[in-house]
Amino acid sequence: MKVFLKFRFTLTALLSIAVMACSKINQNKSSSSSSLTQWVDPYIGTSFHGHVFMGANVPFGAVQLGPTNMSHGWDWCSGYHYSDSTIVGFAHTHLSGTGIGDLGDILVMPTVGEVTLVRGSLSIPNSGYYSLFSHEEEQAKPGYYAVKLKRYNIKAELTATERVGLHQYTFPQSDQASILFDLKEGIGWDNPTETYIKQINDTTLAGYRFSNGWANDQRVYFTAVFSKPIEKFESFQVYDTAATSPTPAGKGTRIKGIARFKTKSGEKVLLKVGISPVSSENALANIQAEVPHWNFNQIVREADDNWNKELQKIRIETTDKAQARTFYTALYHTMMAPSIFNDHNGDYRGTDKKVYPKANFTNLTTFSLWDTYRAAHPLYTILQVNRVNDMVNSMLAIYQQQGKLPVWHLMGNETNTMVGYSGVPVVADAIMKGFDGFDKKLAYEAMKATALGNEFGLRKVKELGFIPADDEVESVAKGLEYAISDWCIALVAKKLGKEEDYQYFSTRGKNYQNYFDKQTRFMRGRISQDSWRTPFDPFKSEHRKDDYAEGNSWQYTWLVPQDVEGLVNLMGGPKPFALKLDSLFKIQGDMGEGASNDITGLIGQYAHGNEPSHHITYLYLYVGQPWKTAEHVRFIMQHMYTDKPDGIIGNEDVGQMSSWYILSTLGFYPVNPANGAYVFGSPAVKQAVLQLPNGKKLKISAPLSSQENIYIQSVTLNGKPYTKTYILHKDLMQGGTLFFEMGNKPSASWGVSKEDWATSTPAY
Repeated sequence: MKVFLKFRFTLTALLSIAVMACSKINQNKSSSSSSLTQWVDPYIGTSFHGHVFMGANVPFGAVQLGPTNMSHGWDWCSGYHYSDSTIVGFAHTHLSGTGIGDLGDILVMPTVGEVTLVRGSLSIPNSGYYSLFSHEEEQAKPGYYAVKLKRYNIKAELTATERVGLHQYTFPQSDQASILFDLKEGIGWDNPTETYIKQINDTTLAGYRFSNGWANDQRVYFTAVFSKPIEKFESFQVYDTAATSPTPAGKGTRIKGIARFKTKSGEKVLLKVGISPVSSENALANIQAEVPHWNFNQIVREADDNWNKELQKIRIETTDKAQARTFYTALYHTMMAPSIFNDHNGDYRGTDKKVYPKANFTNLTTFSLWDTYRAAHPLYTILQVNRVNDMVNSMLAIYQQQGKLPVWHLMGNETNTMVGYSGVPVVADAIMKGFDGFDKKLAYEAMKATALGNEFGLRKVKELGFIPADDEVESVAKGLEYAISDWCIALVAKKLGKEEDYQYFSTRGKNYQNYFDKQTRFMRGRISQDSWRTPFDPFKSEHRKDDYAEGNSWQYTWLVPQDVEGLVNLMGGPKPFALKLDSLFKIQGDMGEGASNDITGLIGQYAHGNEPSHHITYLYLYVGQPWKTAEHVRFIMQHMYTDKPDGIIGNEDVGQMSSWYILSTLGFYPVNPANGAYVFGSPAVKQAVLQLPNGKKLKISAPLSSQENIYIQSVTLNGKPYTKTYILHKDLMQGGTLFFEMGNKPSASWGVSKEDWATSTPAY
C-alpha cells in the first residue's frame, strides 16, 4: 500500500533542501528551553516517499488542517509534497504516511479579485483560484502552519483543536476579498457524491461533504463561523474545468460557495470550521465547546502545549541536534492517528452508518493495523496508556457493527487494505498487558469471530491449514499474518482458561510451517499437500499478483515473530538460521519489473521501508549473536532516518516507521506482538527518561553510547545484574533504572549463552 521507487540504503542528499530545513528548525524554536516542540520539524518526511501530513493539528485530533497542493499522484497521498510550489486551498482532513490518497475534505481558499470557480492549471498562468508559494515564506511547527499566498498577497495562518480548524487570513486592501469553500475537491481517490452548503446568518455557513474513494462512504459535516459579517454569499454547482457556466445551487456533487468581503490593508479575517461525522449542528457545538473565542494566538499556544505535554513523555539526552530533531519529529508522527471520530458530546457515526449518541469512550478511526500492530501499538501501551482503552473500544464497536475487527478502517469505512486480521494482535496485547477499560469477554469474542470467518482464504485455512496458491493471491503473506494473529488468540485463550480454544489456535499459530519448503528453505506458495507453486524465484516480486504482499520470499521467510524458536528449528538450528540471516543482508537479486514499489530501504534483500521486515534485525538475539542486531539497527537509524525533508526511507505508514525508530533508539523492540517482551538492540542515546503512569519514571542510561560504542557489554536493572536479552512490559512499567554498559567491540559474554537468549514463548 505504499511505494513507487526502489531505493537502496544510500540516501540522495538534497543539499538546498537541507539548508532550508535547518533554518526552519531555528525559526520554529520555542522561547522555553524546556519545550520539546522546538525539536519537531514537520518538514521531515514531506519529500521522497514519506507522505507525512503538513499542517496544524493536535495529538490524535480529528482535524488535520493544512495545505493541499495542485498536483495529484502517489507522492501527494497526504495532499502535500516538498517539491511542490502550488496551493489550491486548506483542507480540514488529511492522511499521514499512507500509500493511498483520500480525504481533503472542506477545502477553503482566501482570494482577492475576480474568482474563477476551478482550481486552475499550471499550463495557464493565474487560471482558477490556485496560488504559488515558496518555502521561504512558509512556517510550520506543531499546531501551527503559515504561508504567504503570492498571487493574492494574503498571509494564511492555521491552527487547530481536536475538532475545529481555526484560520487567520491577513488580507491586503480590497473591495473583492473572498473566502472560497470548494466541496468538490478531495485528495487522491476521493470523489464527491453529494455536497451541500447554506448560509445560516451573516457570519455562519453550514453543510456537508459526502464522498467515496478509499473510504467508500465518507460523510463529513461542517459549520463555519466568520469573525466579520459576510457582505454577500453565493453557491454554485460547477460542472466544467473552466467554470464558464456555474449554476446557482446549494446542493449537488460539485458545490462551491463564496463568501465576499471588503478588507482594509493588513486586516485579519478569522474563520472557525468545526467538523463532525454526525451533523452540522454537532459541528457548531464542537466550535462552541472548543473555540468559544477569537484569540488565535491562544489556540496556537494551547496546541503547542498539547504537543509538548505528549513529547515530554520521553526526554532524551543527546549532544546531536540532528538526532534530537529526528527523534522528536518521529515521536510527533506517532500521534497523527488513530484520529478522533466523534463529537465533543460523544456522538459518532458507526460503520453501519447509524449514529451512536454520547458514547462513553472516544471513538477513533484511521487504523492502519497491518503496519501499526508491529511497533506503534506496543509503543502506545507504554506512552498512551489512557488512550489504549479508547483504541480497543473503538475496534470492538467496529466489530459489533461489521462482524469482524477492523483491517484498515477509515472514516467509518472498512477498506480491507492489506492482508491478515491485524486488529487481533492489538486487542490481544492490551488484554495480556492488563488494560481493563473494555469488555474482555466481548474482546475475546471479536478476536475469535474474526479468525473464524471465511473471507480471503480463511475457509481453506480451517480446512487445510494453508491457503492454496492457486486459490488466493498473496496466499503466503495472508497465511503468515493469520498464523501470527491466531497465536495471539491462543495466548488470550490460555489466560482466560479456554483450553480447547487454546489448543485449536495454538495449532493454527504454527500454520507458518505449512508454507516452509525444507528443500529450498524458503516460505513459498503451495498448491496442495505435496506440491509447490513453480517456477519459484525467492527474489521475484509481482505486486498483487504473486504469493506475497509487497515483498518477496527472502523478506517473508522471516515473518514468524510469534515462534522464532520454531523457525530456527525449521532451518536446522541456530547456526544455519544465523547464516541465512546473514545472507539476507548481503545477497543481491533482481526482483523484476513487477516488484512492489513498497520495497524500499534495501540492505541486501532486507527492506526497511516495508513493515514485514521491521522485526528481522532483532532475530539475531534469538540465536546468541546480539552484536549483529546492534550493527544493523545502528546502521538503519543512522542512514534511513535523518532530519531532512527526505529523512524517512519509505512511506511513514501512519506512525509505524517512526515507532520503530523511537523504540530502537531507546534500545529495545517488540519482536513478538503480544507476549509482553521487548528485545534489546543498541540504545542510541546516552540517557532517556520515560514518564510512566502513576508518576513512575523509567530511566534508560547508556552514558558511553556513541557512533563507535554500539555494542551492549552488560545490563543492570535497578543496580542488579540483568542477563536476559529482553525485558518484560510488566517490569519496564515499574520504572526504575535500566543501565547499559556500552563498548566498541562485541561482548564475549552478554547474550551469547543460550539461557540468556531472547524468547518468543509467552512471557506473562
